[in-house]
Amino acid sequence: MTIIRLLSRPVRGALLAAALTLPLAPLASRADETVDPADWTEVLAKAKGQTVYFHAWGGEPRINAYIAWAGEQLQQRHGITVEQVKVDDTANVVARIVAEKAAGQESGGAVDLVWINGENFVSLKKAGLLMSPGWATKLPNWPLVDVENKPAVVTDFTEPTDGQESPWGMAKLVFMHDTATLAEPPKTLDALAEHVKANPGRFTYPQPPNFHGSTFLKQVLATTIADRAKLSRPVDPASFEANVAPLFAYLDALHPNMWRQGRAFPQNQPALRQLLADGEIDIAFTFNPAGASAAIAAGELPETVRTFVLDGGTIGNAHFLAIPFNANAKAGALVLADFLLSPEAQARKQDPAIWGDPTVLAVERLEAAERERFAALDLGIATLSPEELGPVIEEPHASWMVELERAWTARYASQ
Repeated sequence: MTIIRLLSRPVRGALLAAALTLPLAPLASRADETVDPADWTEVLAKAKGQTVYFHAWGGEPRINAYIAWAGEQLQQRHGITVEQVKVDDTANVVARIVAEKAAGQESGGAVDLVWINGENFVSLKKAGLLMSPGWATKLPNWPLVDVENKPAVVTDFTEPTDGQESPWGMAKLVFMHDTATLAEPPKTLDALAEHVKANPGRFTYPQPPNFHGSTFLKQVLATTIADRAKLSRPVDPASFEANVAPLFAYLDALHPNMWRQGRAFPQNQPALRQLLADGEIDIAFTFNPAGASAAIAAGELPETVRTFVLDGGTIGNAHFLAIPFNANAKAGALVLADFLLSPEAQARKQDPAIWGDPTVLAVERLEAAERERFAALDLGIATLSPEELGPVIEEPHASWMVELERAWTARYASQ
């Protein structure tokens, strides 16, 4: 099953940009009042027999298999059916929810749970299109979340989550290289540019607004902007062009030496990874620190691939699950979100043989048997230690991604 494309990209972009400027006024549907996660026994009773339409990126088979496993567990344990709606762009999901609201559909919505973060979350939150605040912090497994040491689990691209999304996993940008062909990778953006200039055609990045491509833009922006503190605040249209001028100067110089002379780009991260596997490029990247190890385990990358980070840090964040205001199966969505926070599900997700996505839990607070689940994990030959991962560069305010994608498209998409 795939999501219906309701709106063209320019229209969706306009909707997102408009939503980011709306005053914060969350709405509550009538269904919110009848599903309270504080009464978990009642939630489980209402969830039995429901079908949860979980809208999640479908571009990675391992992730799809993990979601299918979670669905099997919910069916066996709670009589809940989980249908993954495979999404290629979460903005499509936002557009659908916006369209349902415009049509007056206050209940019975098509989206029960959505994998989300960044500008898509901010858009829905500010437009009042999410389930009432606080539900995530009432989930039975919420006390296990490591809020103290992983503050990104309650702040999404500088926007407080207010309990309107449940953290699912942690992410940090890491770069991959095949040591058989590139023993010492460049570890600064300047060194990367020099490497690409000396080795034309051996580097590229996914085409924005693909999330990984946009993340590369943000990495360059955070490194080149004169005052990084500006990124924690909403974009100022009056100074935007000046602030991003160093970013586009860097890309203007980089593109002619890239794969296909920067006139074409891979569509997503798996396509980028495949170019590395095929020996067409020297360097790829992923937002999953264990992504290279997972790909090696799956036979998608050679065993000689390793990961590295740039000096000074790389972009990092958390990713989340949200429930729309008019979800048809709110109770089932709550049970799925809580199960995905369980030590069982989080440990399985962190296993590179399954997915390799880092946990949001405070492992040291778990019971001994649950701690052992994590301790027994082999994080993989290409996975950096927490110390090696280095500092995290915080995500810019969500409005920066919207404007960056628009500016990138205007500058390069027609070339």
